[in-house]
Amino acid sequence: MTILKFGGSNFLGPEGYHRVARHIAQRRAAGENKIVAVVSAMKGETDSLKAQMLEVNKEASPSNLDAALAIGEMRSVCLLEAAVSYLGISVTSLDGYGLGIRTNSDFGRATVESVDPRPIRSALQEHDVVIAAGAQAIDQSGRVTFLGRNASDLTAVVLASMLEEHACEIYSDVPGVSTGDPNLIPQAQLIPEIGYRAIAKMSRYGAKVLHHGAVEYAERHGVTIICKSLTSDGVVTGTTVTGHGNARSVTVARDAVVISFASVAERNNRRALLDQNGITTIDVEQNDRPGLCVMSDTDFARRLVEGTGIPPASIGSTMVVTVLDASVRRVHLIGDYERAVSLARQLHEQMYPGAVAERFGRG
Repeated sequence: MTILKFGGSNFLGPEGYHRVARHIAQRRAAGENKIVAVVSAMKGETDSLKAQMLEVNKEASPSNLDAALAIGEMRSVCLLEAAVSYLGISVTSLDGYGLGIRTNSDFGRATVESVDPRPIRSALQEHDVVIAAGAQAIDQSGRVTFLGRNASDLTAVVLASMLEEHACEIYSDVPGVSTGDPNLIPQAQLIPEIGYRAIAKMSRYGAKVLHHGAVEYAERHGVTIICKSLTSDGVVTGTTVTGHGNARSVTVARDAVVISFASVAERNNRRALLDQNGITTIDVEQNDRPGLCVMSDTDFARRLVEGTGIPPASIGSTMVVTVLDASVRRVHLIGDYERAVSLARQLHEQMYPGAVAERFGRG
C-alpha cells in the first residue's frame, strides 16, 4: 500500500489535478495496487475561506470556522477523484467525517485522540485508490475539526500509521528540506537526510516544508517521511526524514505574531499556557512592554491568549529570522520583508560560505 500527500501548490488549476492523477496511474502501472492520496486545498483557498467567514462575522465561532475551512480540502478531494476516475481507475474519497480520525474539540488546531482504520480499509477493499481530505477529522461529538494550517501532512502520517505502513511521501513545490527557504535564499542546499527533531524545530521556527505536528507524530509511530516534488520532468526526491541527521539552517517566519503584555507576570503566565499547548514562543520586548513572539500556530495561540479573560496590551505581526543547529543560536525580529530576506541570505552565507556543499553531520 502506498500513502501519498499532495500539497496545495500541486493544485494551481484543473491541470494540476490531472497531473497528480496521471502520477497515481503511473504508480499503479508500476505495480502499486492500492494507493491512498491525501490532498490539501488549492493554494490560497484556505485564506480566502477564512476571509469570507470573517467578513460575514468577525466573531464567528471556532467550530463554525473549522467547518468552513474544511471546504477547501473537500473541494480538492472531489476534483482529484474526478481526475482519477477519468483515467478509468476505481476510486473513492473520504473526508473528515469518514476517515476514522477522532480529535479533541480544540477547534483551529485539534489534537488526534483515537483512530479507527476500518473505514479506510473497507474503502480500499472496494477501490484501488482512496482520496482523503487532509487537515480535518471529527471530535467525539461528530463535529468537523481542523488539525491546523498546513496539517494535511499530519493526516498523511496518521493514515500511514493507521494502515501499518512505515513510510509516506509528501509532495510540495520544493523537493525537500533545505538549509534555508530556496524561494528566499537561492544558495540554500538540499538536505538529503534529517532527523525528526531537527526538522520539527525548523518547522516551529518558521520553515514551511513540513508540519511540525506531522513530524512529531511520525517519530512517535515510526513513520518515515519522504519529501518529493512532482514536476513536469517527473518526480524529484529530496529529503528523507527519519531518526538520524542534523543540519544548520536559517528559517524565516513571515507571518509571526508578537503579543505584548502589561507585566512580566502576565507574560510568564501566558507563556506557560502556550507551552502546555505545544506552542513555541520567544520572550521579547516590544515598545517597552514584555511580550511573546509566536512563529507557528499563530491563530490558535491568539485565541488561547484572548480566551483567558485578560486581554493582551497589543498584538502585532512581524518577521523572524532564526539561525538553528543543534540549538537555537540567534533570533532576529524584523518588520520589513526586504530587510528580513537580506539578513537571512547574509546569515546563510556566513554558515555556508560560497554555498560549498558540506557533509551534514548526524546527531
